[in-house]
Amino acid sequence: MSIDLNGLSAKELDALIAQAKKRRTTLSKRKPIALVRKKLTALARAEGYTVAELFGGAASPAPARKAAASNGAPARKSTKGYKLGKVAPKYRNPQNPSETWAGRGQQPKWMATQIAAGRKLEDFLIG
Repeated sequence: MSIDLNGLSAKELDALIAQAKKRRTTLSKRKPIALVRKKLTALARAEGYTVAELFGGAASPAPARKAAASNGAPARKSTKGYKLGKVAPKYRNPQNPSETWAGRGQQPKWMATQIAAGRKLEDFLIG
């Protein structure tokens, strides 16, 4: 979050400072997340459940996702901690057919060097 402080009046800055102090007070009153997670896990176990059963595989909803949803911004989907399925290769190195790329992640070096030399991405598509 970036706020241009130079464009704010003294009154607006005071309001922003008051809002920030209020938020800091609210956050400081919260218990540490590890303690809350431990209590939830113990309670679920005592009732015969696992946290995964109760919350659909996640120990707790991500705070960033919850905050983004509450202020109207779209929530980001994170794949952290999840394995993505294998994807069929989409591109092949014509000089070495054993080198392929599915189009995910960073471009392989063989492709980056050939594109830098003037070739197009479409030249490597697997028919």
